[in-house]
Amino acid sequence: MTPQRPLSQADGRSPYAIDHLRVIPKLHYGRWVSIAVIVVIFAFIIKAFAQGQIEWPIVARFLTAKVILQGLVNTLAMTVYAMTLGIVLGVLFAIMYMSPNPVVRAVAKFYIWFFRGTPLLLQLLLWFNLALIFPTLGVPGFEMRTVDLITPFMAALLGLGIGQGAYTAEVVRGGILSVDDGQIEAAQAIGMTRLTALRRIVLPQAMRVIIPPVGNEVISMIKLTSVASVIQFSEILHNAQTIYFANGRVIELLIVATIWYLFVVTLFSIGQHFLEKAFAQGRARKRTVGPIDNTSSGMASPALTPGASGPAGGREA
Repeated sequence: MTPQRPLSQADGRSPYAIDHLRVIPKLHYGRWVSIAVIVVIFAFIIKAFAQGQIEWPIVARFLTAKVILQGLVNTLAMTVYAMTLGIVLGVLFAIMYMSPNPVVRAVAKFYIWFFRGTPLLLQLLLWFNLALIFPTLGVPGFEMRTVDLITPFMAALLGLGIGQGAYTAEVVRGGILSVDDGQIEAAQAIGMTRLTALRRIVLPQAMRVIIPPVGNEVISMIKLTSVASVIQFSEILHNAQTIYFANGRVIELLIVATIWYLFVVTLFSIGQHFLEKAFAQGRARKRTVGPIDNTSSGMASPALTPGASGPAGGREA
């Protein structure tokens, strides 16, 4: 009996043909189960907010209330001022930390250790009650009462800004360390001082590493301003609390504050995305640069030269 030939040979097809096979997609049961669970949870939350004891007209009315908008302005202003102070101090103490001078380096280490090791709320309370330690500030003849100088705004600025500087210093130091030491040595070889090399060569390159974490710190600062409400600084949360202490609409005013925080954080997140994209353009161009084209210098490409080997190892006819 003649053995039956395989189907792939009987019909003249190659024995390696796979076009007759059918692809069966894999069923991801876990994904569908997780989607169902998430939908149920969100439906429960939406139902609770829709049918709960929340007066949404009150939320809409206080969303644009003058006192809430004033708190929003104060929150944005404090974020800008505190982050500016924090970035300046961070760059300064990062350079001091990497200084060859042991005294300067020790001061920078102590600053970072102290302000990273104490809670932000404690720092705010210390600044706000500074008058208990120093009743007056200034020089003889130009002294002021500390209680008049350290207002809630000033205490919040010092607490948030100086505390932020300790974290930013570590971020900046990490960015500086990401740049090759050979560039500093090359800059010093052509006569640049160490500070000039840092300012003109190292820091511009380190910005690509520094920008993402600093952007996250800015977003965190927007929310950290709410901690300053304990020292009576009039930001969004403090003003919302002032209102609901008077009318008793606690959850409505908290929802108002939540909406504004989410809105501001979203705007800053979009700005951070475009800023990171702008600083990453140089690196992206470097990655997309192809092989050097010798034709630009008057030399023919080896692949186009008669008799030369092509990319696949063959020769031109």
